[in-house]
Amino acid sequence: MTSRRAAREQALQVLYSVVIGAREPRDAVTEIVGESGDRTFVEDLAIGTLEYAAEADRVVSPLLEGWTIERLPTIDRLLLQMATFELRCRPETPKAVAINEAVELAKRFSTEDSGRFVNGVLSAVADANDGKTQA
Repeated sequence: MTSRRAAREQALQVLYSVVIGAREPRDAVTEIVGESGDRTFVEDLAIGTLEYAAEADRVVSPLLEGWTIERLPTIDRLLLQMATFELRCRPETPKAVAINEAVELAKRFSTEDSGRFVNGVLSAVADANDGKTQA
């Protein structure tokens, strides 16, 4: 697995392992990625997402229309946090790429409606962000 899509999938696995399995982030990265591949990207994305999670939740919550962040399926919440981190803190990632990758992962790993839902919320995050980064 060397593509960025595969690395984002691995980052999602790390996040899930940390949140659901109570694993230490770097231990989860080692278990999932090992010492090869896009380890640095996966680790930066996963740990950055974990550190930015509260801010991502604050940004996303008003956009959920009738939902609370706590009621979202875990995968959807993690994907929204990860993509919001990329949209807001990683300007080298094009907005469309961050959104599309999250949508594809939602379609693969979450509910039937998750792809459309994630797309709508992240499009609103990107529009609100207007291309500006925030740390």
